[in-house]
Amino acid sequence: MKLIVFGATGGTGKEVVKQALADGHEVTVFVRNPSKLEEDSPQLTFVKGDALNATEVREALTGQEAVISCLGSDGLKKTNVLTNMTTNILKGMEIHRITRIAYVASAGIHKEIPGLQGKIIQFILRNVLMDHRNAVGQIMKSSVHYTIARPMQLTTQPLSKSYRQDAESIPSKGRKIGRADVAHFLLQSIVQEKHMDESIGLAY
Repeated sequence: MKLIVFGATGGTGKEVVKQALADGHEVTVFVRNPSKLEEDSPQLTFVKGDALNATEVREALTGQEAVISCLGSDGLKKTNVLTNMTTNILKGMEIHRITRIAYVASAGIHKEIPGLQGKIIQFILRNVLMDHRNAVGQIMKSSVHYTIARPMQLTTQPLSKSYRQDAESIPSKGRKIGRADVAHFLLQSIVQEKHMDESIGLAY
């Protein structure tokens, strides 16, 4: 399958690229700084660009079959950068008739985390969650088929392929999940056509 990964130099993005190549997929990474990604494979294509540049995004999407977005926020300040980048991706997908995207957001975008923990997260991450929430809103209003991942706290735990999912909230008492397992969820959702048009909470 021909996949393009945005945010490929982040922790989750690197795992997506690694696992996708291991599974034999053709992977294009859209990155501002290719030197930050150490993977090397005949199946890997680097495209240097900025996701805030609609033209560069549109051109990078040529010939792709599906999109995986692991774009992250830059700090805790108020911003709409994720929303703007996602808008560019969706416009490019429409032009190239790409109908499938998997997007990493964050647990809390639907205000689904209960109790004191949820209130603390909503306060500390309010700007990040708002930007993700707006980006996800754009995706859900579009014509594409989406899978939204809502992971709890991300860790560097090795791939286990054993984690819990919850389409309504977050897995009960779930606190953390490894980036490698979030990547596994994203890839399986795309390749196996699972969790179509769903937003899924993830945790161990």
